[in-house]
Amino acid sequence: MLPYAAYLRVYEPLVAFSPAERASWAAYAEATDRPRRASALHAEHGEAVRRLLGVSPAPAPAQESPNAYLRRVDDVLYVCPWQSRLRSWLAFSRLRGTTPPKLMERFVPAAVAEQTADDFDRFKRRGGSAALRTHIRSSTWHVPTSWFIPFDGNERWLVIDGENPPGGTTTTRNLIYVTSMAHARRRSARALQIIRRQVGEVAVAADVEDVARWLEEFHPHSLVELDYGGIVNLMDDDELQGDESVAELAAALTGLEKGEEDLAFAMYQRVILRWRSIQLLESAN
Repeated sequence: MLPYAAYLRVYEPLVAFSPAERASWAAYAEATDRPRRASALHAEHGEAVRRLLGVSPAPAPAQESPNAYLRRVDDVLYVCPWQSRLRSWLAFSRLRGTTPPKLMERFVPAAVAEQTADDFDRFKRRGGSAALRTHIRSSTWHVPTSWFIPFDGNERWLVIDGENPPGGTTTTRNLIYVTSMAHARRRSARALQIIRRQVGEVAVAADVEDVARWLEEFHPHSLVELDYGGIVNLMDDDELQGDESVAELAAALTGLEKGEEDLAFAMYQRVILRWRSIQLLESAN
């Protein structure tokens, strides 16, 4: 069973990488033993579980992952590195910063935690802020509202019972959206403008701005993907088929823009209530 997490990913074209990285990723794409999309999430999750079940547990890998998610569009290879070590460091830092020390020791021995933090500090000193850029964001138990904004309802690919969406990117039950970086940035900028003009500086505007700023860090010809990941295991087939959160949020923004407040409120509430009911499962027994 995959963790109940969704993922927002950016796939950059090979030209976005250094010459050495281009050669490495091109060779990786041709390798026969690399994890395929259908099993990549399971492989990534398996690596994390093995680290945490070790004696002592390893909050982050000793080396950065050589793996990546790949897409090909019109003979152009797009790469989304796993960056398992960096993402583990960032997640561990957030956990450590929000967990009381005595409780934290139940998860990771103090000496291991200190070593992990020291390793991360050395990494940051060597690479600076640019080294902290991740191609993948994750969210447990729900999809943040701001993640729906870069996409259009027509970009929705629903996969049930082993069917393949256009492009054959996966053979597992899933719900994904894929769009171009140009579309993602334009939709995010429009949404931010509408929210600020009609609602003001609210938390949702800050979340949208955060996503928009993150997207600006990548190559302009990249692809952006929203993957429901393990969240699909919290939804039955009817719920997945009825999930039109992207289209509903777009309708809410259009309603705000046109002054149709009742429509905007109704569409926004549909999205919020749907995901609130799913998120509440985290504390269910």
